[in-house]
Amino acid sequence: MIANTFIKRPVTAIVISIVLVITGTICILNLPVDQYPEITPPIVQVNGQFTGADAETVEQTMATPIEAQVNGTPGMEYMQSNSTNNGLMSVNVTFSIGTNIDVAALDVQNRVSIATPLIPAVASRLGLTVRALNPSMLMMVAVYAPKETHDITFLDNYTNIFVQDALLRVPGVGSINRFTDDFSMRVWMNPEKMASYNLTPQDVINALNAQNVQVAAGSAGVPPQSKTQTFELGILVNGRLNKVSEFEKIILKSIPATGELVYLKDVARVELGKFTFASNSFVDGHRASYLLIYQAPGSNALRTANGVYAELALLKQTFPADVEYKVPFEAVTVVKVSMSDVVWTLLKTLGLVAIVVFVFLQNLRSTLIPVLAIPVSILGTFCFFIPLGFTINTLTMFGFVLAIGIVVDDAIIVVEAVQHYIDEQKMSAKEATYRAMKDISGPVVAIALILAAVFVPVGFIPGIVGRLYQQFAITIAISVILSAFIALSLTPALCTLLLKPTDEKKLSRGVNKYFLRFNHWFDRVTEKYTNGVKKSISASRYIIILLLCVCVGAYFLFQQKPSGFIPSEDDGNLYVTFQLPPASSTAQSVNLMSRLMKVVASTPGLSDARCWSLCCVIRIECFEQCIQFQCRYHLCSVKTVG
Repeated sequence: MIANTFIKRPVTAIVISIVLVITGTICILNLPVDQYPEITPPIVQVNGQFTGADAETVEQTMATPIEAQVNGTPGMEYMQSNSTNNGLMSVNVTFSIGTNIDVAALDVQNRVSIATPLIPAVASRLGLTVRALNPSMLMMVAVYAPKETHDITFLDNYTNIFVQDALLRVPGVGSINRFTDDFSMRVWMNPEKMASYNLTPQDVINALNAQNVQVAAGSAGVPPQSKTQTFELGILVNGRLNKVSEFEKIILKSIPATGELVYLKDVARVELGKFTFASNSFVDGHRASYLLIYQAPGSNALRTANGVYAELALLKQTFPADVEYKVPFEAVTVVKVSMSDVVWTLLKTLGLVAIVVFVFLQNLRSTLIPVLAIPVSILGTFCFFIPLGFTINTLTMFGFVLAIGIVVDDAIIVVEAVQHYIDEQKMSAKEATYRAMKDISGPVVAIALILAAVFVPVGFIPGIVGRLYQQFAITIAISVILSAFIALSLTPALCTLLLKPTDEKKLSRGVNKYFLRFNHWFDRVTEKYTNGVKKSISASRYIIILLLCVCVGAYFLFQQKPSGFIPSEDDGNLYVTFQLPPASSTAQSVNLMSRLMKVVASTPGLSDARCWSLCCVIRIECFEQCIQFQCRYHLCSVKTVG
């Protein structure tokens, strides 16, 4: 019998329990923390751009060839493609739950490379991006100028160069989607001047390609030069152009009759500006550059968010004048509040269990043994989280809340049995423990297996629902099995060390007299309940009818109650969407959004307001909005105070 080993060697049982507690505590410090388990299917996103093309052209020339090759990727559930009127294309490939996202991204990358030769050369040069997409955004960072001394082009460039790269190095940050544009050399051609020189846009493109190149000019003085050569020098030539004045001097053609050279500045206006003007982002009424931060799979959301905040505070020290940042959206506060409430509930449950155990066992020594068994069973369960891939979330913590009342039962049974033999048979603590464990070891194991058999099947429910409640059920099952082990090891060891015979002289003194009153009251309640059960047995037919009525009533109540996947919670954010008619201009949408922001700013109880005007821009996918051809979607989000 396993209990005999630990009765003879109580130190061994105590050491094993201490190791479980320490190991579980270390696991807690290293486990990911999230609101819910990972139930969203992994997504691989393919992005591309065909500058100047409309949505239909993008779909036919880019999305369709990629879809044809990506379709059928191992583990793929379905795919969704979005094509926009500003030349952007996005293909989201959703895989089944449990698929290795890194392997899936590599498979998609290989298939996209097969489709690349079928895509227009202009789009291929800009490149196709394949990356694993985390559908749950962790937080959002807005960089803006409160006094508006910097334009959005400067803010976008500064955010891309200094802020984005620094945040990507924060541990736990998986990817960053940016609502920012790189600098672009924009050439605005004058049709009348172009016609006067008999030039076409293709002539300008050919001249740009020919005169804006990176040339490898080699070196001078390298072998097989003369042996008397003293120096070897690398030749540096003006290759890529990077100034407006350099682009203006690009030669488009020459006029043989006069020998005149036609420069780019003669037929076009050249300026350094934004790559695209398709999106307009605001925070509290100011133009802003946005970074959407997604955490890496398996990372700790709270630790990642704290790292981002620390890095932003460090970056702010080097910000230029009139440049500030704000975090108008973050999903960490909900996690903090949820986990805080669950932990507080867990502590209250632990205290309530300790009080109930003390009231019924009526002995501090007897109460201490099951109370010590609870943290060992709970903390020891965390040791299995890492190999099983579990996270610390509200469901696993709720599982522990339920498990507290279960794991203490085994220890109580052992303590009561040992105390019975000590008081009734006048045995020593060790002898009473031997006798008690011989009687109840089998029932303790049976109880643990029966309870585990109740919860383990939940982990085999297929689909997202099974994935959601798998960790909840397995957590309870592991804690129950572990409590049985503790009841056969630590509990009997502590019984031999702590339990003593009950002192009859103290039964009517001090707090014990209240226990006597409680016992008398409890005996009366037990007697009344026993009599009620006897009467129910004699009238069993009516009890069965009552049971059937309860079942029928419960069925109809379930039919009337609204159903849902998970309970709705207030995360402190309000989302307002509006849609303008097809082909509405950007100026019209920005004007309407400015009016909306004024209304929002004048509403009391609001903390931050952020708005986007997106002319079918694909980035709105983070809010899971449907994007259709030739549409215009807008989104404003408001964060409430408190």
